[in-house]
Amino acid sequence: MKKLKDRWGIDSNWQLCIIFLVFAITGSTAAKLASPVVSLLGIDAETSHWAVYWFLRIVLIFPIYQVLLVCFGWIFGQFQFFWAFEKKMLSRMGLSKVFKI
Repeated sequence: MKKLKDRWGIDSNWQLCIIFLVFAITGSTAAKLASPVVSLLGIDAETSHWAVYWFLRIVLIFPIYQVLLVCFGWIFGQFQFFWAFEKKMLSRMGLSKVFKI
Protein backbone atom coordinates (compact mmCIF):
# COMPACT_ATOMS: atom_id res chain seq x y z
CA MET A 1 0.00 0.00 0.00
CA LYS A 2 2.88 2.35 0.73
CA LYS A 3 4.15 2.14 -2.86
CA LEU A 4 0.69 2.96 -4.20
CA LYS A 5 0.27 5.87 -1.80
CA ASP A 6 3.69 7.22 -2.79
CA ARG A 7 2.98 6.80 -6.49
CA TRP A 8 -0.38 8.58 -6.27
CA GLY A 9 0.81 11.19 -3.77
CA ILE A 10 -1.69 10.14 -1.11
CA ASP A 11 -1.10 10.77 2.56
CA SER A 12 -3.62 8.62 4.43
CA ASN A 13 -5.17 5.19 4.25
CA TRP A 14 -8.60 6.85 4.51
CA GLN A 15 -7.99 8.76 1.27
CA LEU A 16 -6.87 5.53 -0.39
CA CYS A 17 -10.08 3.81 0.72
CA ILE A 18 -12.17 6.64 -0.71
CA ILE A 19 -10.31 6.44 -4.03
CA PHE A 20 -10.87 2.67 -4.23
CA LEU A 21 -14.54 3.22 -3.40
CA VAL A 22 -14.87 5.81 -6.19
CA PHE A 23 -13.27 3.40 -8.69
CA ALA A 24 -15.67 0.63 -7.63
CA ILE A 25 -18.79 2.78 -7.76
CA THR A 26 -17.79 4.30 -11.09
CA GLY A 27 -17.14 0.94 -12.76
CA SER A 28 -20.40 -0.54 -11.56
CA THR A 29 -22.42 2.52 -12.52
CA ALA A 30 -20.84 2.80 -15.99
CA ALA A 31 -21.58 -0.85 -16.72
CA LYS A 32 -25.15 -0.43 -15.50
CA LEU A 33 -25.76 2.75 -17.53
CA ALA A 34 -24.39 1.32 -20.77
CA SER A 35 -27.35 -1.02 -21.22
CA PRO A 36 -30.07 1.66 -21.34
CA VAL A 37 -27.92 3.82 -23.61
CA VAL A 38 -27.53 0.94 -26.07
CA SER A 39 -31.29 0.34 -25.88
CA LEU A 40 -31.88 4.04 -26.49
CA LEU A 41 -29.88 3.66 -29.71
CA GLY A 42 -32.30 0.91 -30.74
CA ILE A 43 -29.91 -1.99 -30.29
CA ASP A 44 -31.27 -4.81 -28.17
CA ALA A 45 -29.59 -8.04 -27.07
CA GLU A 46 -32.47 -10.15 -28.38
CA THR A 47 -32.86 -8.51 -31.79
CA SER A 48 -29.26 -7.60 -32.67
CA HIS A 49 -26.26 -9.78 -33.27
CA TRP A 50 -24.49 -10.47 -29.98
CA ALA A 51 -21.15 -9.13 -31.27
CA VAL A 52 -22.68 -5.79 -32.31
CA TYR A 53 -24.53 -5.44 -29.02
CA TRP A 54 -21.52 -6.17 -26.82
CA PHE A 55 -19.10 -4.17 -28.96
CA LEU A 56 -21.28 -1.06 -28.70
CA ARG A 57 -21.91 -1.60 -25.04
CA ILE A 58 -18.19 -1.88 -24.27
CA VAL A 59 -17.40 1.13 -26.46
CA LEU A 60 -20.05 3.16 -24.63
CA ILE A 61 -18.76 2.17 -21.21
CA PHE A 62 -15.47 4.01 -21.81
CA PRO A 63 -16.80 7.60 -22.15
CA ILE A 64 -19.46 7.01 -19.51
CA TYR A 65 -16.74 5.81 -17.14
CA GLN A 66 -14.53 8.83 -17.81
CA VAL A 67 -17.30 11.32 -17.02
CA LEU A 68 -18.55 9.43 -13.97
CA LEU A 69 -15.04 9.04 -12.55
CA VAL A 70 -14.59 12.80 -12.31
CA CYS A 71 -18.18 13.31 -11.07
CA PHE A 72 -17.94 10.70 -8.32
CA GLY A 73 -14.46 11.95 -7.46
CA TRP A 74 -15.94 15.41 -6.94
CA ILE A 75 -18.81 14.05 -4.83
CA PHE A 76 -16.37 12.20 -2.57
CA GLY A 77 -14.00 15.18 -2.31
CA GLN A 78 -11.24 13.76 -4.49
CA PHE A 79 -11.72 15.89 -7.61
CA GLN A 80 -8.05 16.96 -7.86
CA PHE A 81 -6.83 13.37 -7.77
CA PHE A 82 -9.31 12.11 -10.38
CA TRP A 83 -8.92 15.13 -12.67
CA ALA A 84 -5.15 14.55 -12.73
CA PHE A 85 -5.80 10.83 -13.23
CA GLU A 86 -8.09 11.56 -16.22
CA LYS A 87 -5.64 13.95 -17.85
CA LYS A 88 -2.83 11.43 -17.48
CA MET A 89 -4.94 8.58 -18.87
CA LEU A 90 -6.19 10.59 -21.86
CA SER A 91 -2.71 11.84 -22.69
CA ARG A 92 -1.34 8.29 -22.61
CA MET A 93 -4.07 7.28 -25.05
CA GLY A 94 -3.23 10.22 -27.31
CA LEU A 95 -6.60 11.85 -26.73
CA SER A 96 -5.42 14.90 -24.78
CA LYS A 97 -5.16 16.98 -27.97
CA VAL A 98 -8.67 15.94 -29.03
CA PHE A 99 -10.12 17.14 -25.72
CA LYS A 100 -7.62 20.04 -25.40
CA ILE A 101 -6.51 19.03 -21.92
